[in-house]
Amino acid sequence: MDTLTAAEARRLAVRAQGLSGPAAARRAGGVPGLLRRLGAVQLDTISVLARSHELVPYARLGPVGRPAVEAAYWAAPPVAFEYWSHAASVVPLEAWPLYAFRRRHYRERYEWHRKGTAGARAEVLAALRDRGPLTATDLGGAKRGGVWWDWSDIKVAAEELLAWGEVVVTRRERWRRVYDLPERAVPPDLLGHDPPDEECHVELVRQAGARLGVATVGDLADYFRLPVAATAAAVAPAGLVPVTVAGWGQQAYADPDALAALAAGSVPGASRTVLLSPFDSLVWTRERTERVFGMRHRLEAYTPKAKREYGYFAMPVLAGGRLVARVDPTRSGRTLVARQVTFDPRETAVRAVATALREAASWVGCDAVAVERVGPPDLAAPLAAALR
Repeated sequence: MDTLTAAEARRLAVRAQGLSGPAAARRAGGVPGLLRRLGAVQLDTISVLARSHELVPYARLGPVGRPAVEAAYWAAPPVAFEYWSHAASVVPLEAWPLYAFRRRHYRERYEWHRKGTAGARAEVLAALRDRGPLTATDLGGAKRGGVWWDWSDIKVAAEELLAWGEVVVTRRERWRRVYDLPERAVPPDLLGHDPPDEECHVELVRQAGARLGVATVGDLADYFRLPVAATAAAVAPAGLVPVTVAGWGQQAYADPDALAALAAGSVPGASRTVLLSPFDSLVWTRERTERVFGMRHRLEAYTPKAKREYGYFAMPVLAGGRLVARVDPTRSGRTLVARQVTFDPRETAVRAVATALREAASWVGCDAVAVERVGPPDLAAPLAAALR
């Protein structure tokens, strides 16, 4: 059994996520290529510098324009669809058959705990057949008029049908899902392929292994939110190789191509220097992030302000293949404001953080960077000097 050092495991993780290597290689295939490489890009309502699904390609491809990112995700004809993967995510269209297990699960076991939606489901399907792709508003309203989660029967019906695969979402308009019939959006060869659960699990575990480089069973299961028992059973058929990682204390499994690249000396130790979304797939699993990078990272957007340690939307800073700091950004006019910069206690990567801030500012159309608080405080002056 191969034994990997902690540094080798970290290099494999960063490489697998397309965050290291020559810029030309990282950018090959553009946003569609990146989406296929990652398997899923998480969607989230929070928008600080940009929405998370825009920040993920920025982190890997550089300052690709935000309109270009949106156009690539929601292309016509479709190249992707929105579904429940790691969370609500943009997923490559060719992965449609692999989510057959989840569509079956939702139909057979998942309960919405709502009554009287059979008629609403029929109404949604009829409207889509007759009128073409529609948002929930087009269908008759997403809310009943109360708080945002108080969905109308029509919205519940549309979401049920989406979960079951009887409608599909291949684009958004003004952040609203546009529902359509699968037969209009999914190619027949994909739509007609409905593999059994075990086949779905094995292929998704194989893909998770390739996208993580090296991982525990828990890491593999979390990537596409698979059942842990099914993941454990799929590891061997998926072709993943058992390895030991120093300091992990758990059995790990590596992608064989990643191990071959490591043995050939072609896994770089350097990486992009960049701010990462808290929803970036490199840091999806908080326990894994701590195990691989030594950083205990938690999103504090839903934590009361007085109890936040690192800020509302603290973004890890990747540099040299390590997570070296956290930045909580906002914008004020044409200035990117770092409300708080917190360096990892083991790091003093001041120039790297300054580089990441300047590039992020330019990408979102800002021409200045201001820093409000720095921890530890003795790095405030060097950071200010590096930003000048």
